Amino acid sequence: MGSDLSQPRIVAVTGAFGILGAAVARAAAGQGAKVALIDFSKTAPEGLVEACGPDAVALPGVDLTDPDTAKAAVDEAAARLGGLDVLINVAGGFAWQTHADGDPAVWDRLYAMNVKTTANASRAAIPHLKASAAGRIINIGANGAVKSGAGMGAYAASKAGVHRLTESLAEELKGQVTVNAVLPSIIDTPTNRADMPDADFASWVTPDELAAVILFLASPAASAVTGALIPVTGRV
Repeated sequence: MGSDLSQPRIVAVTGAFGILGAAVARAAAGQGAKVALIDFSKTAPEGLVEACGPDAVALPGVDLTDPDTAKAAVDEAAARLGGLDVLINVAGGFAWQTHADGDPAVWDRLYAMNVKTTANASRAAIPHLKASAAGRIINIGANGAVKSGAGMGAYAASKAGVHRLTESLAEELKGQVTVNAVLPSIIDTPTNRADMPDADFASWVTPDELAAVILFLASPAASAVTGALIPVTGRV
């Protein structure tokens, strides 16, 4: 069972079909973990589930903005893998728009994609994580939510909500489950390269670099770290 540290760790990754989520899932599997890949998309990238090992469980088409759907998915992952030790909340979204001319609906959309998905998945996972010998929640915040820039209002506000949720959950679950967040700057993804073709890509944090920090926080070695918001800003 996942509660026994002598057994492989059991890790659920939301947003697992995206660039960062896939990197985290592969890295966790590479460390011997049994992985559940949860995503809103109905189709996993080719070869991803197989790359995560024979025990990997894919749960596509999951709307984590709905609490009942989130609970059903997390419960299924725990049932199929024999428990849950780690929840990594990668699911989320981004939009850039000026406030004066932007669409007010974007605020609701980013709150749902970033805060509600994290809150719903975490709530669903807490009973399972409390049963683990070393339960972990790791959230994805944003360095841009510490000091926001033009066009980043809605996104930064939603990620600031993730930061405050992380701190609150860390206090609520102290001594039972650790709760931390990583705060990346620009992640080196194909989409970001296309959006910023003149940028210095070498200065950005790579998905694998960010995954390494996330998996440290997921490990038994990070038992003394909770409530932390850890900048992972590459060489920016």
